[in-house]
Amino acid sequence: MIWCLAAAIAVIIILSVKIYLLKKSAREIVDGFSDKLEKDTNTVIDISSRDKDMLFLADSINKQLKLLRKEHLQYHQGNTELKTAITNISHDIRTPLTAIYGYLDMLQQTDDPEKHKKYIAIMKERAELMKQLTEELFRYSVIVSEENEMQTESVNVVQVLEDSIMGYFAALNEKGIVPEVQLTEEAVIRELNKEYLARIFSNLLNNALKYSDGDLLIKLSAEGVITFTNTAKDLSAVEVEQLFDRFYTVEAAHHSTGLGLSIARTLVERMGGTITAEYADSKLTIRIAL
Repeated sequence: MIWCLAAAIAVIIILSVKIYLLKKSAREIVDGFSDKLEKDTNTVIDISSRDKDMLFLADSINKQLKLLRKEHLQYHQGNTELKTAITNISHDIRTPLTAIYGYLDMLQQTDDPEKHKKYIAIMKERAELMKQLTEELFRYSVIVSEENEMQTESVNVVQVLEDSIMGYFAALNEKGIVPEVQLTEEAVIRELNKEYLARIFSNLLNNALKYSDGDLLIKLSAEGVITFTNTAKDLSAVEVEQLFDRFYTVEAAHHSTGLGLSIARTLVERMGGTITAEYADSKLTIRIAL
């Protein structure tokens, strides 16, 4: 009888200690969770208990905290990026708009037909620039919000690249850029979205058109690796890392929203490929692997 009573007391003591330790761990988790939410820290919640269930709970909360911190960081980065974007876009749109208003005033102050013709041509050019900027923003918003399943087909990458180069050949020549093209003689067939691929090449060619110092080397290997290389002496390593960021432009007010390369990256990754940028010896190389 006494033995049974002693055993019962021992069990009660053990259970009481266990309950105390569990409650202590619970308080440690609560205090740790509150502390981690209030402070910008990457430390994890640590508890004194070695109980596997409490350790599992703490580990689960730590994983959720990690995700929460990541989302919090993305939110702040996105907020900063959005502010920068609004500043850049406002400047890019305001510049031609201010010019249009200025030439409208000049137009009203003269009866000279030649000046009328000249001012109207300039205003048309500025209005076209604003149209291009707004269209680029619209295309980007459509691409990033597209939720439908991507339609793919067997695409000859060589042919699409050749067609894209021919489409930009005249514009490149006007800027004094004669592209050197080295394409594999083998057909490079991939299951891709042909429209996306053409958009990617168009954006990369347009980027070279804006920022090349006068040269452009385009290569396509039999393995499906495409490179666009051009001299860009004023670039820095930091700028190269930011090239694919939304709304980033190497030069402020360079008649661009900075969305071209960001769109290219989005489309390449959507098709399962990779796109990277390298900078060495004053030459920028953008590499796509499909």
